[in-house]
Amino acid sequence: MTAEPILDIQGLCKTYTAKRGEGTVALDTIDLQIRQGEIFALLGPNGAGKTTLIGAVCGLVTPTSGTIRAFGLDMQRDWRKARARIGLVPQELSVDMFEHVLLSVNHSRGLFGFAPNPAKIEEILRALSLWDKREARISELSGGMKRRVLIAKALAHEPELLFLDEPTAGVDVELRRDMWRLIGELRDRGVTIILTTHYIEEAEEMADRVGVINAGKLIVVDEKQALMARLGRTEARIGLAAPLGAVPDALAPFDVQLVEQGGALVYRTKGEDGEDHAVADLVKALISAGIEFKTFDVHQSSLEDIFVELVHGDASE
Repeated sequence: MTAEPILDIQGLCKTYTAKRGEGTVALDTIDLQIRQGEIFALLGPNGAGKTTLIGAVCGLVTPTSGTIRAFGLDMQRDWRKARARIGLVPQELSVDMFEHVLLSVNHSRGLFGFAPNPAKIEEILRALSLWDKREARISELSGGMKRRVLIAKALAHEPELLFLDEPTAGVDVELRRDMWRLIGELRDRGVTIILTTHYIEEAEEMADRVGVINAGKLIVVDEKQALMARLGRTEARIGLAAPLGAVPDALAPFDVQLVEQGGALVYRTKGEDGEDHAVADLVKALISAGIEFKTFDVHQSSLEDIFVELVHGDASE
């Protein structure tokens, strides 16, 4: 029996209507289920709908149609109860700059009806290297420290579901390292995390599953490893010892291409064909055909390669 998802989005649409009656579709029939305890990376170019989707779940955006259930609760009928279990680190800085750090974080905990817990707040501030800044006004902090305050405020009420909207955009390497360490610790405690990021290598490192959204449509959702196996590509580039005028018949099964005026061969596999033995078979065929080569470079697709192809390439496949 499959456990109920911690977040269940069905048929979610959001259209912004201009004064002239023309509508801009920000979300187009989104279906998405998030499992408890996973890290889910939502990837997409600017304007794809990532922040609108997060805003709809967190009550900041009113959907045009569709349903959102969190923890089995309907977000329209039981918004307050569900929202108290959700944390949000927004992309934009949105804090009272004249408030002190400790007061601001404590205030966020109280907003959701939680009793004061000085030990928990100290733990959060220390984890984010903010404890020494607890009496400082937020306006006095650096940009990176201000973003740490946003994270602390989102964690103050100990959420079970945490949204991170570009949490490390424009911040220093130290904060990025601290952020990913903290995310790992939160997952170990059972917190479910949904993040958007422009640093796709971070998603590749941390995420269990990946979703790609483009122009308001969720075009793919899959386990990270399954996605890379299904849509990944292996590219072998062979520098020849002597140029060829045409691809030899012995290499026809591999669908190789001559490039660099016949000075190199390029072989690409995709999806299930992109297995290690295919490249090994190509090497054997080259040797058997007596084709000498001086270089042999193999490149495996990264998650970023797949993302770029999905968004800007042949996404229909």
